[in-house]
Amino acid sequence: MARYSAFSIFRNALSGQKNWQRAWRAAEPKPSYDVIVIGGGGHGLATAFYLAENHGIRNVAVLEKGYVGGGNVGRNTTVIRSNYLLDGNTQFYEFSMKLWENMSRALNFNVMFSQRGQLVTAHSADQLDGFSHRANIMRLNGIDADILDRDEVRRLVPYLDFSDTARFPIHGAIFQGRAGTARHDAVAWGYARAADGHGVDIIQNCEVTGFLRDGDRIVGVETTKGRIVGVETTKGRIDAGKVGLAVAGHTSVLGAKAGLELPIESHVLQAFVTEPLKPLVDHVVAYGADHFYVSQSDKGGLVFGGNLDGYNSYAQRGNLGVVREVAEAAIALMPCISRIRLLRHWGGVMDMTPDASPIICPTSIEGLYLNGGWCYGGFKATPASGWCFAHTIATGKPHPLIAAYGLDRFRTGHTLDEAGAGPSAWLQ
Repeated sequence: MARYSAFSIFRNALSGQKNWQRAWRAAEPKPSYDVIVIGGGGHGLATAFYLAENHGIRNVAVLEKGYVGGGNVGRNTTVIRSNYLLDGNTQFYEFSMKLWENMSRALNFNVMFSQRGQLVTAHSADQLDGFSHRANIMRLNGIDADILDRDEVRRLVPYLDFSDTARFPIHGAIFQGRAGTARHDAVAWGYARAADGHGVDIIQNCEVTGFLRDGDRIVGVETTKGRIVGVETTKGRIDAGKVGLAVAGHTSVLGAKAGLELPIESHVLQAFVTEPLKPLVDHVVAYGADHFYVSQSDKGGLVFGGNLDGYNSYAQRGNLGVVREVAEAAIALMPCISRIRLLRHWGGVMDMTPDASPIICPTSIEGLYLNGGWCYGGFKATPASGWCFAHTIATGKPHPLIAAYGLDRFRTGHTLDEAGAGPSAWLQ
């Protein structure tokens, strides 16, 4: 794999940019691998990279039913933050933030990570007190956090509605300066290229249609499902020592094919981009009065996010009800954008757990490992998810950072309900 550098840009410019190597090989499946990772999105590619980079396991295949980056990794609002409250989430997402800060160097690929900071507005004294509690938890865990009063918020983001007629008057905000955004496509491409450089086979247009087992076993009075020894695909049978699932919104579908019953629902989450504007929004701004957030892309478009559509679906498109809700929140927070036009909107398929926290763990089926249930947190968790999932697959034991993300928590009641919304996926 050729190393990218300023010199390589200059050298290829002399040849009219005609001699660049392919970013990764168009691999065809071998008969068997040590590890198969199902899912060619950010989490699957990161897992494959860290299996090779951290554990020396290079006989790995990533199977993607479509094309690399065609799922949720390319269908999100690109926000990266670590302003979590609950023990278990806090440490994991801060570890992810630290990996983000060195990702471009580690992958030798510019993922366009921009630490522009995230601000969440508070619209009552009680909400600001709650933010102070969160900020104190963050600081105790070594994470940057600042509480801003109304005047400080106004100096930082003067384009918000600070008028006497504001629908929800701004009382202050919580601010994390290290938060920001990254280019979602570049993250997928960077991990794919780096994994391929370690010898990982990235196999596109290869859908997994079933799992291969070595037979069921009787343990005591119960029958346990046999060990997973490979997969059936649209390109034929592929054997494997271990198989990892990292398929986002289709986790429950692939889980069912393997015989797993998972507490996951699939919902659509929409994202929106407006027509390009001159620079306006320097930070990521979240609306404390509603589930709405905004940042500005390098091309000038404002990128919006909002609530789930609220019903089970695998459609990668949105509906007009949520378009209206997001537009109302945008105008309530930023009246100055009331006349701009939406350029496009789309949907990603969210795999929602009852507590809105992920699942990364070995499963009850020997040889099968699960990475799913990311709800809203998937993109920002990409590097830490891949790092910890690779450790789990390589060692057979969960990484300490994901000790709270096992499936058993739904049986024992040790859930991580960050939103405090209760066991209803559509309310998270």
